[in-house]
Amino acid sequence: MRSPMTSKPTLADLAAALAAGRASSRSLVESCLERIADPAGEGRTTFLHVDKGAVLAQADAMDLLRSSGAAPSPYAGIPISIKDLFDIAGQVTRAGSTVLTNRPAATQDAASVARLRRAGFVLIGRTNMSEFAFSGLGLNPHYGTPRNPWERAEGHIPGGSSSGAAISVTDGMAHGALGTDTGGSCRIPAAFTGLVGYKPTARRVPRAGAVPLSTSLDSIGPIARSVACCATLDAILANDTPPGPVELSGMRFAVPRTFVLEDMDSDVAAHFERSLSRLSTAGARIERIDVPEFAGIPAINAKGGFSAAESYTWHRGLIESSGSAYDPRVLTRIQRGATQSAADYIELLAARKAFIAAVESRIARFDALLFPTTPVIPPRIAALQGDDEFFRVNGLVLRNPAVINLLDGCAISIPNYEDGEPPTGLMLACAGGLDQQLFRCAAAAEHIVRS
Repeated sequence: MRSPMTSKPTLADLAAALAAGRASSRSLVESCLERIADPAGEGRTTFLHVDKGAVLAQADAMDLLRSSGAAPSPYAGIPISIKDLFDIAGQVTRAGSTVLTNRPAATQDAASVARLRRAGFVLIGRTNMSEFAFSGLGLNPHYGTPRNPWERAEGHIPGGSSSGAAISVTDGMAHGALGTDTGGSCRIPAAFTGLVGYKPTARRVPRAGAVPLSTSLDSIGPIARSVACCATLDAILANDTPPGPVELSGMRFAVPRTFVLEDMDSDVAAHFERSLSRLSTAGARIERIDVPEFAGIPAINAKGGFSAAESYTWHRGLIESSGSAYDPRVLTRIQRGATQSAADYIELLAARKAFIAAVESRIARFDALLFPTTPVIPPRIAALQGDDEFFRVNGLVLRNPAVINLLDGCAISIPNYEDGEPPTGLMLACAGGLDQQLFRCAAAAEHIVRS
């Protein structure tokens, strides 16, 4: 077993170390705080708020409970980061923006935060993000952008919107992260940084206490170091139990040829085909299928889709009073919602309903879908300074993950590259409500694709 004090321990590793007395919550938290404070690291751009005193008090409380045999869960005392989109009692939720800086502090935890706290996780701090979660790239002009660990000196994007969530885990500043996913915001940064990111069926985890982007598409999920880590966190967030193991042999996977395989760069294409070959050799049955409904997604979203319409509803008062303080690229996307009529929105609801019914019928005979999480590797931050390139790449990065949000499904991104290669992700996805099935598929595939 890996030492729990290495940079890549899983939640199971850490729980075992805590149970055996080889680590304490305080030692884990102090190590994370040291990494956050390291002037040579990414802590400054990864975290927007850390209350060192409160965090150490949480750790000491968990150590005391454990020593008394009263730890609330095996994971009590493990540091986890919280995306700045969630309410934490006594703290201001800024959603990666300066617009909300003067809002009152939250009076209670968001529902998902409360569930993590009840399990004994130490809330190490609030992580940076794309402003109001409205980008898949992770850039933030207000607080800076944490750099991807891959070729860090060159300054590649972390992916978004849960940018700080991912970097907090890659850099050992936390051992898991709470994020949100409206069009890929857990899966994209996971794919870009070598982590696992999970988007549950939206109704699986309560969204109370999280600043909304799109009430139709938002979901709450974890970013962590393994499928098992994400399954553990998801089970806590959903008041469920993690699924048991299952064999890969005989599983049936569908690879959609439509839409999601377009415009892949050479690294993504090579990694994807290599993984399909490995899965097939290990006994999985893989079939390439046409999903013509995917080709209709651009038309469904032509007027801005749910994200524009529903975010504008939430933001319009703030835009009137503080529009100049928004990231202009975020403001542009939100304001598209102002041009949608009630009839447009009703048509959008009907189009989504038809899309879900048709796709679910088409994929029902398969255990899961397989396709690249993103069609590109992480671009350099400097390459995205112009608006045209920013919006082009943002749309490309969001394209594949957003398919599953529109489907109201569940999806997971697992690392899909070898050491020394650019980071890419393999996405497995199922229809809504099949979260346990998806975790079993992902757990069976995880080690095969990187064997």
